[in-house]
Amino acid sequence: MYTYVIPCLLGLEKLVSDECKRLGLQDVKAENGRVLCRGTLADCARLNINLRCGARVLLVLGRFPARSFEELFQGTRAIPWEEYLPRDAAFPVKGYSISSQLHAVPACQSIIKKAMVERMKGAYGITWFPEDGASYPLRVFLYKDVVTVAMDTSGDSLHKRGYRTLTSKAPITETLAAALLMLTPWKPDRILVDPFCGSGTFPIEAA
Repeated sequence: MYTYVIPCLLGLEKLVSDECKRLGLQDVKAENGRVLCRGTLADCARLNINLRCGARVLLVLGRFPARSFEELFQGTRAIPWEEYLPRDAAFPVKGYSISSQLHAVPACQSIIKKAMVERMKGAYGITWFPEDGASYPLRVFLYKDVVTVAMDTSGDSLHKRGYRTLTSKAPITETLAAALLMLTPWKPDRILVDPFCGSGTFPIEAA
């Protein structure tokens, strides 16, 4: 079983957690601005395809305490990166730090990347990685001295459904439009009236 983190807009946690439960995910837990759940690797695709209100799907690869750069390095190095990244993978690292002793995010990102390279050097028997293959973005969260390392499996944010090529001055995101519809009594067998449709996000999300 794998752990997934699904970031979302504040206030939509209940809707996203309900979606995860309907999709059969386990141990669903809502937190501020995100939802955690557990499932199989196949559930990764199901979440990305079916979630209406979540921003993206992050696959948690490791979680460990770190109050020093050495602990951050060793904790990251212990993750079996060779099981997730091919030798030509591009692996950009983006980090966040809240209420942690390690608050210099650029330095943390550099150490994490160095630890990943050191691990993969031994696994692949090479000393240089071109990173000219597919991209595997990494998201690292430091919260109260606990590090969570996750892989972004979504790429573009899930609000980019693909149908909107032109936008108005202040378009509502597709995920928020879907959430607002879920919060109303509207059902597919009822008439939907949207007299100020703008770019048509509400009717399209309803459809």
